[in-house]
Amino acid sequence: MLRNLFRRLTKLLLWFAAVSALVVLALRWIDPPGTALMAERKIQSWVDGEPIDLQRTWRPWRELPDDLKVAVIAAEDQKFAEHWGFDVAAIRQALQHNADGGNLRGASTISQQVAKNLFLWSGRSWPRKALEAWFTGLIELLWPKQRILEVYLNSVEWSDGVFGAEAAARHHFRVGAPYLSRQQACLLAAVLPNPRAWNAGRPGPHVQRRASWIRRQSYQLGGSHYLNQLSAPLSPAQWWPQWLPKL
Repeated sequence: MLRNLFRRLTKLLLWFAAVSALVVLALRWIDPPGTALMAERKIQSWVDGEPIDLQRTWRPWRELPDDLKVAVIAAEDQKFAEHWGFDVAAIRQALQHNADGGNLRGASTISQQVAKNLFLWSGRSWPRKALEAWFTGLIELLWPKQRILEVYLNSVEWSDGVFGAEAAARHHFRVGAPYLSRQQACLLAAVLPNPRAWNAGRPGPHVQRRASWIRRQSYQLGGSHYLNQLSAPLSPAQWWPQWLPKL
């Protein structure tokens, strides 16, 4: 009986691996019509009895402003062009910080956030983190960096029910995403840690200070020139997981 159960479980895992890989591969070219986070927000609104109007309009890579691309990288994942989906050094620092009793800190890369927002539910359970790692690996393997950032900018939540750069630009600044100024791009990036509580259109002192820091970091990264790295494939040294022995 145990062998039969193990055989069925193995077959189920193999089917899951194959289907999930095909879905991720297809989304390399097909723009996802929605995300798991959007569905979660909608379902939660029904449960709470508070209707929510989800806002999202897709903008392709060429229409997204470089200032916003670099600002988000500066704010969320400055090693985005270098890593293979996981920033091991940042994860270690976050674990040590949390172990020392500091405020709970995460270390999710942009790739991990895409995996979570696109396919998974909110929360910090180990099963969800394991699935996040699986989908992150698939995304990094099957998508170029430009596609990862494109999906992120079109899927991340920028206010309650406001998803993607286009909806965020219109919600906060009454302009289309291609017409965002550099300061507006930095303000949008500044609220990403807590977009349902912080407002890019009416920023408080903390958001303003964070936007100024992001602007300086964007300049230090090289501005729009940094984006040239996203079209280059990772070297074996960059791709190989840091926690495994070197080849």
